[in-house]
Amino acid sequence: MRFLKLLIPLCFLSASAQAQIVFGQNRNTSPSNISINYSSPKEFEIADIVVTGVQFLDNNALISLSGLKVGDKIKIPGDEITSAIKKLWKQGIIGNISIRASKIEGNQIWLEIELTERPRLTKYEIEGVTRSQKTELEDDIELVRGKILTDVVIKNTEISVKKYLEGKGFLNAKVNVVEQSDTVVRNSAILRIKVDRGKKVKIQDINFLGNKNFSDVKLRGKMKTTGELVRFDLPSAILSTSVRLLNPANTAYFLTHKDTVDQQGFMDQVAQHVKLNFFKAAKYIKSDYSDDKQLVLDFYNSQGYRDAELVYDSVKLVDPKHLTVNISVSEGKKYYFRDISWTGNFIYDDETLDRVLGVEKGDVYDLELINKKLNYDPTGIDIGSLYMDNGYLFFNVNPVEVRIEEDSIDVEMRIYEGAQATINKVTISGNEKTSDHVIRRELRTIPGQKFSRAELIRTQRELSQLGYFDPQKVNPVPTPNPADETVDIEWQLEEQPNDQIELSGGWGGYYGFVGTLGVSFNNFSLRKAVGLKAFPPMGDGQRLSVRAQANGRRYQSYSISFSEPWLGGKKPNSFGVSYTYSVQRFLNQNYETTGSLKVQGVTLTLGRRVKWPDDFFVISNSIGFLKYDLFRFGNRLGFSTGDANSITFNTTIARRSSDNPMYPQRGSDLTLSMNFTPPYSLFNDVDYETAPAEEKFKWVEYHKWNFDAKYYLPIVEKLILAPRLHFGFIGGYSEEAGIGPFERFVLGGDGLTGQNFLLGTDLIGLRGYPNPQSSIGRSNSVTPYDFENSVFGGTLFTKYVLELRYPVSLSPTATIYALTFVEGGNNWIDFSQYNPYDIKRSAGFGVRIFMPAFGMLGLDYGYGFDPGFGETDPAGSQFHFSIGQQIR
Repeated sequence: MRFLKLLIPLCFLSASAQAQIVFGQNRNTSPSNISINYSSPKEFEIADIVVTGVQFLDNNALISLSGLKVGDKIKIPGDEITSAIKKLWKQGIIGNISIRASKIEGNQIWLEIELTERPRLTKYEIEGVTRSQKTELEDDIELVRGKILTDVVIKNTEISVKKYLEGKGFLNAKVNVVEQSDTVVRNSAILRIKVDRGKKVKIQDINFLGNKNFSDVKLRGKMKTTGELVRFDLPSAILSTSVRLLNPANTAYFLTHKDTVDQQGFMDQVAQHVKLNFFKAAKYIKSDYSDDKQLVLDFYNSQGYRDAELVYDSVKLVDPKHLTVNISVSEGKKYYFRDISWTGNFIYDDETLDRVLGVEKGDVYDLELINKKLNYDPTGIDIGSLYMDNGYLFFNVNPVEVRIEEDSIDVEMRIYEGAQATINKVTISGNEKTSDHVIRRELRTIPGQKFSRAELIRTQRELSQLGYFDPQKVNPVPTPNPADETVDIEWQLEEQPNDQIELSGGWGGYYGFVGTLGVSFNNFSLRKAVGLKAFPPMGDGQRLSVRAQANGRRYQSYSISFSEPWLGGKKPNSFGVSYTYSVQRFLNQNYETTGSLKVQGVTLTLGRRVKWPDDFFVISNSIGFLKYDLFRFGNRLGFSTGDANSITFNTTIARRSSDNPMYPQRGSDLTLSMNFTPPYSLFNDVDYETAPAEEKFKWVEYHKWNFDAKYYLPIVEKLILAPRLHFGFIGGYSEEAGIGPFERFVLGGDGLTGQNFLLGTDLIGLRGYPNPQSSIGRSNSVTPYDFENSVFGGTLFTKYVLELRYPVSLSPTATIYALTFVEGGNNWIDFSQYNPYDIKRSAGFGVRIFMPAFGMLGLDYGYGFDPGFGETDPAGSQFHFSIGQQIR
């Protein structure tokens, strides 16, 4: 066989690739029949194209990418082969390219594209970082096994690692991504990401230049994420002044001699040198720094300095660990509003619009405030809500500066009111488990009604509160149709898991270790439970809960409950039923029962939403029956052996306007609960002065009142102030019968029934004080012992709480927030002892973690400043663990 080979060098390719074209022919083909020279290219027709050397790539796709196809006429030498190689190389997935002529007959040519694939990733290793950083990097760099290792992939990996490290403050980090052949898997490679983090670089100083009206401290405070190192470096002159102020006489002189002592100047000097930065990191992150510069400019604009600008800024390394930021400011002139006029308004007159806008002549010029009052003000009414809540969806307003004279600006509000929009179609998407009717019954955006922005926002909040969907992703999407004056609304939702499993254990004092197992299906479907086609049956918004606690024979508690929020499916009338059974036993050394208390009960509840005084109110009514069976139980409940029965009628009036059940940021929750038993003492013939306790308490009677108020006030961003007030009172119907031993208030500790095991009592937590003990002389908590009636627990309590909360994570998979608190409360045997100012005080901090599978978990540290009943020393340090949402 004779071979004629022609190599065409490809100088445009990089050194790492090789590309060539080789033409060969059969021995029986006379070379004289082929005439190829560079000065006179010959034209051939492609008879066939084959691809060799690939393992994972598709042959037909590669031929298509080359731009060559059977039947094409190409010149050799010519641009077609060069172009084909360029196109294949451009994809970044080929290592070597060689185009071969396997056969030539006449003017027909058979081409073979011989390729070498780039290696695929089998694994990667990250060196030089901590274990937690490695875990976070693995999520960031997006490398997966089997991915083709192109130059772009390797470069992007390097960039991602560097960006991550810069976000952690390692501005001098070096990253080297090394590709190594995998000797085990053919045509594969291992990436070794070698990191040298270097020293962490932090911002030592942020200095402002040219700022005459606002101090550096003020401007630094407007930066959201960029901060300085915490520092306390007072000059000696200021320190000596501060030391002198420790003398009370000098302090008085400092405060009274205003003419001779520059108090404000002194405090400004202190502020400049004392840099306390607890909420912002001293890391330099370029994107965050750019956003913070804009926040500084926005602050200037909000103070009337509309011409303010940041002239320049510089970031300089002071040493390998620290840098300094300098920002030059040109403040400009301060402006004020003069005349504000309205045009295009026909629905509302100028006076009404002026009143809603709330800007007076002479007010500081603040365009940001104007835009908020025109379009959307979350703290109150605005011009936009005035129109859009009345159906004017197409409304818009444009503030225009029409005149500027010296420091005064005239603004004209140009309004387009448009027509009222009617809701046309309402669609729902993303509800993979929850039935459409469960969502639609909560909607306030109904086809045929006028559009209302307030109802849209209200619906968004109420869908978020259902707990079935991610509150951050409940997204209403209005699509206006100006042609027919309608609007379509799509509710985009994303389901989140909200069933809960409780698996926990705790120490119950005398009862030892007590285990708890419970499950709650919060979006249950009784309808789908028939036939059990799927488990658990979900989607109809019902709730089914089953819970069990046990410690062998000493303590056992079982409960099951079911609720339907829309009984009948047409109106928001709720129905609920529950059953509980609990038993406490005293055992001797042979585990024989020497005493016990058994409590079992059933409750039926009906509730409904009402529209007066407003439509945030809910009224529920219930009837419950409890049976107490005591056997040698001591005097904890007033008698030792016997039965007691309780039939209770309850009415609860609640107003709930909080925006999120897990981490409320605004709104309030108010609840008044009233419990009444029949007044047996008014019509029975029992002599309460001489009758034994088991006869007096055979039918339990009392009236019980509880009031709970919770408010949620945003301080800055997501920092929430949450004040709470709780009050409870139990009364009797006659002086002879008095107040019985059941349902008394037991105050102190974490308030968990599962940890205190005091059946027949109402437990209220008070952090900083121990969990109650019902034995005489062992209370140690904020709960009195009624020696006259031999009963543990009070008939009246108050509790005040002030919490400051800040979220760590608001993810639907784990809502976490930290809190600090001060609280106080007390418990009295009767009303004659009541003193609202006599409270047991405490303070501390804690954390709350909500996970859909386990519910709300809490851990608190509290310090009690006052002694409990029967104690002389303060309660001191206490740790508290809580499960579930605490009512009080």
